[in-house]
Amino acid sequence: MNKTKHKIVIVGGGAGGLELATKLGDSLGKRKKAEITLVDAKKTHIWKPLLHEIAAGSLNADKDELDYLAQAHWHHFNFRLGSMDALNKETKEISLAPFIGNDGTEIIPRRRFSYDTLILSVGSTINDFGIEGAAEFSIALDNQHQAEKFHQKLHNAILKAQTQKDEILPGQLEVVIVGAGATGVELSAELHKATRELTAYGLDKINPDKDIKISLIEASDRLLPALPRRMSLSVERELKKLNVNLYMGERVTNVSANGVKTHTGRFIASALVVWAAGIKAPGFLRNIGVTVNSINQVAVRSTLQSVDDDSIFAFGDCAACPIKPGAVELVPPRAQSAHQQALMLYKTMKRVVAGKTQKLPQYSYKDYGSLVNLGRYSTVGNLMGSLMGGSMFIEGLVARTMYLMLYQMHLMALHGITVVALRLIAKFITRRTESHVKLH
Repeated sequence: MNKTKHKIVIVGGGAGGLELATKLGDSLGKRKKAEITLVDAKKTHIWKPLLHEIAAGSLNADKDELDYLAQAHWHHFNFRLGSMDALNKETKEISLAPFIGNDGTEIIPRRRFSYDTLILSVGSTINDFGIEGAAEFSIALDNQHQAEKFHQKLHNAILKAQTQKDEILPGQLEVVIVGAGATGVELSAELHKATRELTAYGLDKINPDKDIKISLIEASDRLLPALPRRMSLSVERELKKLNVNLYMGERVTNVSANGVKTHTGRFIASALVVWAAGIKAPGFLRNIGVTVNSINQVAVRSTLQSVDDDSIFAFGDCAACPIKPGAVELVPPRAQSAHQQALMLYKTMKRVVAGKTQKLPQYSYKDYGSLVNLGRYSTVGNLMGSLMGGSMFIEGLVARTMYLMLYQMHLMALHGITVVALRLIAKFITRRTESHVKLH
């Protein structure tokens, strides 16, 4: 191996990290200009905005997950399985914790990897704010495993209700979702659709309109508090049509095996609780010697370089980045910002490898709007751009088409347009021979 090649280590294979590794591999890696290594704790990648569909059973993750090893092989970078837990800035090495198998045995021992440039793209996790019982009795949709865990619990609860001799009790099939951001509202609509499709497959004891209840709790006074009010009102109308129980202005104070209690004293009985409120960056970032904020985000300059070390970059949800050079306000933790930053870092890394480290590109956040998908019921959006002279509200088929295109654009960044086109054709051919909901 040519040890003079610049070593770029990317930790975190989410949408931004994997897109960046792929682009760098296809350019610098393919031309032997740099050695690109991607590190992730999971063996496969799934686009995070799909997790609510996996949780509801509307999507079979086996058909949409991507093997990191295969992507690395096709696109000229290395993949290493493991969780980063330490950093030595003096020797420029990261340490990966031992990889433990499902049976508790050590599969891969602790390893160290050297770098010339380190890029942290480890995303975020749900922040339960230390609420009593939240960690023990609720499920956070941070990854594919958690989404599948929720689906199995929901599926088992429905099967149990179908086969039990007694009547279905109040709350037995109720799902409470804490947090009415995009994940919370999209999950509530997806659950409404998926549970009705599931019970249509011979589960005749269950009346989904009477027995399956979905409740959405939000501490703010409206749904989607971070998005324009018009979007909130439109989504609220749709969810009310679906008989989703909306509890606005209610702050959860306790989660138990039987349900959720709010600060007003209200108790909502439930079989399952999903925590979808708040985010924080992974906790290990506090212990690796870089400056972080109160939610563990790495403090970076507009170049996305750590304020502590020019050879360390961070982007996406795990980075506290000024919204523009010199600003105090931070970039919001959204998929579009991670995508924009990945594109900028691609250009930055080409300059760094070429030795042109002066005047690196600086990031300014561009808000292109938001889309919220309620499955087959509705899609709403708010588009931003200079061509429109401000913002434009969209809904219906146009919004739905744009929402679906977001995933295809992510796939095109990973595979190219030909592969994506073939995937769409295959999906169209097989859709009539498959159920629309996961039955196991």
